[in-house]
Amino acid sequence: MNLQPLFDKFGRNAALCSASGTADETMNAFISPLRYKNKMYLYGVNTDIGYNSQGHYLYIGPPSPDITAAEDGQYILCNTKKYRIDRAEKVYKGNTVFYIWAIIREMVEIEEEDDE
Repeated sequence: MNLQPLFDKFGRNAALCSASGTADETMNAFISPLRYKNKMYLYGVNTDIGYNSQGHYLYIGPPSPDITAAEDGQYILCNTKKYRIDRAEKVYKGNTVFYIWAIIREMVEIEEEDDE
């Protein structure tokens, strides 16, 4: 079984970007807020793609690009939101990478004010 058709049909458009902001590779992947057991998420916020309490998301995507080998400063860009990769692992079917899952966190950028 190949999951690529599912990623292509149902996944969100995303890109693995370099620290400079250049999109190195594009992909379709599933990005969803992490859900917590025992109602621990009651004090979270609603986002475009679901309910989120701490800015952590689950990423499930294709074997390429290999986000497990992301360099320092690389991030995932999806719908103008930037996500830092906290942890990523490959899932194998036999000896072949079936998909990659990751815990990603929304990056919050602070705008600098002019001191004039």
